[in-house]
Amino acid sequence: ADRTIDVLPRLKAIVAGLPSVEKLVVVPYTRGAPPLADLPRAVDVRQFMAPFHPGRIRFEPLPFDHPLYVMYSSGTTGVPKCIVHGAGGTLLQHLKEHQLHVDLKRGDRLFYFTSCGWMMWNWLASGLASGATLVLYDGSPFAAGGGILFDLAERERITVLGISAKYLDAAAKLGLKPRLTHKLDALKSILSTGSPLMPEAFDYVYHDVKPEVQLASMSGGTDLISCFVLGNPLLPVWRGEIQCRGLGMKVEVFDDEGRSVHGRRGELVCTAPFPSMPTGFWNDPDGARYRAAYFERFPGVWCHGDYVERTAHDGMIIYGRSDAVLNPGGVRIGTAEIYRQVEQFDEVLESLAIGQDWPPGHTGDVRVVLFVRLRDGLSLDAALTDRIRQRIREQASPRHVPAKIVQVTDIPRTRSGKIVELAVRDIVHARPVTNIEALANPEALDLFRNLPDLAA
Repeated sequence: ADRTIDVLPRLKAIVAGLPSVEKLVVVPYTRGAPPLADLPRAVDVRQFMAPFHPGRIRFEPLPFDHPLYVMYSSGTTGVPKCIVHGAGGTLLQHLKEHQLHVDLKRGDRLFYFTSCGWMMWNWLASGLASGATLVLYDGSPFAAGGGILFDLAERERITVLGISAKYLDAAAKLGLKPRLTHKLDALKSILSTGSPLMPEAFDYVYHDVKPEVQLASMSGGTDLISCFVLGNPLLPVWRGEIQCRGLGMKVEVFDDEGRSVHGRRGELVCTAPFPSMPTGFWNDPDGARYRAAYFERFPGVWCHGDYVERTAHDGMIIYGRSDAVLNPGGVRIGTAEIYRQVEQFDEVLESLAIGQDWPPGHTGDVRVVLFVRLRDGLSLDAALTDRIRQRIREQASPRHVPAKIVQVTDIPRTRSGKIVELAVRDIVHARPVTNIEALANPEALDLFRNLPDLAA
């Protein structure tokens, strides 16, 4: 948590691969004057700015759909999508979500723990349009014993605190009780995204963080640079559910035949246009990749690739990515259904489930394989294995019980912190993984190669 990461060697390789770059402006961060002699075309930001004198900013009128961002999908299951978002649609969507769904006002202090490579950074930046003050933090969320984000919330009087579902799970396991240790009187909302928020995380927030806060789980993605489902300050919060569908978003759940269903699991779709649809993909002149990405499954309908259920409260439960859904014996199981049971064990820090073709070489059926990362110094023994299987059987179903449970020391994730089930599935099946550079810890993939435990 207290490491300093030097990115200068990485920059050297990047610049070498971009001959069109004329100048690389380096902003010193952890040291006053980093050595730039070996870095081609590099200049310190202070030297770069010296000749310029600020004047009055002139704003150029541009079309509504003028390109604002090019966002990249992770690319761990294929060529990354280069998604172009327009200025007008992005701003409209973010204003709606901030002001109506989050109740963000002038004078609020908005924080989201994110890197600038994740769409939540772009979402955060738009908070300025509502007059909010942005609070930024660069570093590990687990510094200072894991409570540094709550320290920040208290010191900066943050009113809207954005974190990941995984962070809340980790905070609970660390035994953090901000309700007793921090003064969070300014805090009115906690936002969570990145992965499904488990029911137990709702319990943790309302028991150990702040009982009066609005806890809003959200889900959308880079593809729309916003949310399909998110919070609502006028509605009750139901344990384990996302409160509502986004205003102006015709979100439905489709079965395999393309019929809208309520109270059953299916595909999250959007059946009408919305402001922040991509204006297109970069280097996709005829729009073929764009149409294939979203409209191939159900013609004329945006299929987002999430396996979900619309609840009796008109909220939403997300069970995982559709392409990562497990299918043992023909029964569809969302990976989040397993994670929400396994990660209740204090011994388990993180887990990842895949479907392994079984028997090997056949694609007719799969068996469920669960990988677990345990606390330092712990080993997966027969007793813990049995307890995990028993809980899954009792709290989910016998179909959910993994055929194999394997301990690993790390789990690969994207730079935005999402575990990569499909990449692990490819490694287990000796298939190539594309765009490994998109992973924050690509070396973790080696832990899943040629595992003897999965040969029988």
